[in-house]
Amino acid sequence: MSENTAMPLVEVSAKDLPVYCPNPQMARWSSHPRVFIDVTHGEARCPYCSTRYKLRAGEVLKGHH
Repeated sequence: MSENTAMPLVEVSAKDLPVYCPNPQMARWSSHPRVFIDVTHGEARCPYCSTRYKLRAGEVLKGHH
């Protein structure tokens, strides 16, 4: 298994923007400083916990660059 697929993948929709980690579904004990994740160009990874975030296929971004 490659390192890229070993960490959890969280698919988000356009209404979830801005995306940040730790996300609301994560356990409080596993907290780290909040960081914003740029998913507008595909998949992005949290620099603290390596959780991967990806915009769902077919989502349309309006007003985001």
